[in-house]
Amino acid sequence: ITFVNGHHIHTFTSSGTFTPYCSGNVEYLVVAGGGGGGGNGPGDGGGGAGGLIYNALYSVTGGQAINVTIGSGGARNTQGNNSVFGASTAIGGGAGGDMSYTRTGGVGGSGGGGSGRGNTNSGGAGTSGQGYNGGYGYVGTSDGGGGGGGAGGAGSNGVSNTRGGNGGNGLPYSISGSSMYYAGGGGGGTDVNGAGGNGGLGGGGNGQGGTSNTCTNGAVNTGGGGGAGSSCSGGVGGSGIVIISYLN
Repeated sequence: ITFVNGHHIHTFTSSGTFTPYCSGNVEYLVVAGGGGGGGNGPGDGGGGAGGLIYNALYSVTGGQAINVTIGSGGARNTQGNNSVFGASTAIGGGAGGDMSYTRTGGVGGSGGGGSGRGNTNSGGAGTSGQGYNGGYGYVGTSDGGGGGGGAGGAGSNGVSNTRGGNGGNGLPYSISGSSMYYAGGGGGGTDVNGAGGNGGLGGGGNGQGGTSNTCTNGAVNTGGGGGAGSSCSGGVGGSGIVIISYLN
């Protein structure tokens, strides 16, 4: 618990219980775990950001406990886990498409990017009100994976062997006492001739390509999607977070 500018701020990075001292209104932010990026193949898709829910005015009852669950990020080609505050459930980010597993991007809070391999290269769908779709993977002689969707925008499509798609940006909030982006999508990967896509603002991991040595994980407690891998196994999605703020 911190005290900033007249507000009590409860930040949950692990599951627990919020019990308000008295009845009144709070604002809250719930972010789910990001999806894992695809990996071990050129042109895989970036992981989708965890779903994001913000409520500026929510009534609570003094002494009545509210359960809080913090979703973990997904491993390679795996959806992130949900975060929960009371009746509000943010959906885990969609998995990045993977040439060795599921090539389409997974559905989730934000959708995972599609792999640039084979004929099924679409990005996954995001959840309405929580996030956006993943980008398409490019299918050709060289492959570019789509970027994962973010809370503020869709992932970019992959571009041949030029680069993987960028992850969609997240959204900024000042509920913690300072402005910070949450829920950015992971960047798509490409082959040795291209560059991996950039992760979106809000903790999205970067994708791997010929001009980068590794893919990166989504940032912890942002819900960022994992970056796609080429020779690495795909970045892990960032864990989620719940923040509750109210006037003293």
